[in-house]
Amino acid sequence: MMRTKTYQINIKAPVEQVFYKMLDRPTYKLWTAEFQPTSDYEGGWNKGDKIYFIGINKEGKREGMIAKIAEHIPNKFISIAHYGILHGDTEILEGPAVEGWTGCTENYHFEEQDDVTTVTVKVDVMDQYLTYFDETWPKALARLKQICE
Repeated sequence: MMRTKTYQINIKAPVEQVFYKMLDRPTYKLWTAEFQPTSDYEGGWNKGDKIYFIGINKEGKREGMIAKIAEHIPNKFISIAHYGILHGDTEILEGPAVEGWTGCTENYHFEEQDDVTTVTVKVDVMDQYLTYFDETWPKALARLKQICE
């Protein structure tokens, strides 16, 4: 079963700075290391761009999610639509491995008030990953806060 989970944090920094550091590759790798130590991405953040969210597995191979940037409103909103899995250089776009993920979205909302930026993440999560996401998203957002402040 799929649920939409919401995670939120307040960061004492201008929205432009938070938005940039959340998406810029060097700082992206730092805050997403909470999910996977070798976390990285390939591709772009513009609307319509294809993007790979990747890491290196225990066998030393690239693996991760394939997604499309469904929306990008600078300093306000990013929407990511997942549609496949990357295993090495192979894109898996159908079958049992991706059935649960196809159509899942990750949405990042940014709102600044009084020099504080609120980042709200809404993400579709399969039940088997609920505990992991509930433990890891707050750590990742705390790391982003640390990078930005």
